[in-house]
Amino acid sequence: MFSLDWIYYAISWILLTWHSAWDAIGVPVGAALGTNWSWILAIVFLVVTVRVILFPVFVKQIKSQRAMQALQPKVKELQEKHKGDRETLQKEMMELYRKEKANPLMGCLPMFLQIPVFLGLFHVLRRLDPGKEEKYKTIYGWTVDQFNSASSAKIFTAPIAGKFGSTADELARLGANGTTVKVIAGVLVLMMMGTTYLTSRQMILKTGWAEDPQQRMIQRLMLYGIPLSLLVSGAIFPIGVIIYWVTNNMFTLGQQQWVLRKYPPPPTPGRTGAAASRGPVQPAKKTGGLLGRKAAPSPVKQAPSAPKVAGPKPGAKPVNPKKSGPAKRQG
Repeated sequence: MFSLDWIYYAISWILLTWHSAWDAIGVPVGAALGTNWSWILAIVFLVVTVRVILFPVFVKQIKSQRAMQALQPKVKELQEKHKGDRETLQKEMMELYRKEKANPLMGCLPMFLQIPVFLGLFHVLRRLDPGKEEKYKTIYGWTVDQFNSASSAKIFTAPIAGKFGSTADELARLGANGTTVKVIAGVLVLMMMGTTYLTSRQMILKTGWAEDPQQRMIQRLMLYGIPLSLLVSGAIFPIGVIIYWVTNNMFTLGQQQWVLRKYPPPPTPGRTGAAASRGPVQPAKKTGGLLGRKAAPSPVKQAPSAPKVAGPKPGAKPVNPKKSGPAKRQG
């Protein structure tokens, strides 16, 4: 059976190393706002460590997305050509991706690589129970003192091992107030949902919606599905894990902003200059007048017409403009 112990040891080592570093610097423990900042900063810098390691993969993700975006016209041609023949369409598209060295799965690779880190931290923090026997406190390279310190670590008086759905017995062992834990965990879950939505929205606003229906479905799942699912799953996450998630999302927002400036989206066909650099065209919204009524069309200005020249009066003799001088009198 495949064991995940190596992940738990790796996460524990990074977490404990950063905690020891902040302790050596002299970060206050529980002195400010009821928070053990050395453990909170250890979780934050666990994110920094992982993101620095995965940065080359993140750059490859952006480049792959640019390649996929540049291939959209060819993909649309294949969809029109093989309309109704899904099997042939899939083969032709895979051949196109292979030929152009574009990988549709690369866009999700950084997220998949972070899943083991998330699961490892979830497992490590979930076992922070002061009621455990001594032999269970020293696994994954922890000492008893480190385990007890982490078990009592708090953020705004809520233990990092607590969660929104903690039972009364778990809260009693952690020495925590149930209302405080629910408030802190609830606020963090909302922040987790909001920042998860913003990271997906930031990318879509810069790159545009995909033409391929499957890619568009993945974009919608990332934008709406995952944040909504966190509303339920967030209740079982320890507070420390939610801190990791929120920090990771904030790091992603900054990293994406930098990478998107360095590797801007390719210009959309038919748009040049400053218009192309502003990103994908958004569909125009219909605007109405007051109370939803359609605004009256603005009057069209007409070109000024030439001044009218008054014609001769009825019965008058026509005037010959070629004649000059006074008329001769007849004798």
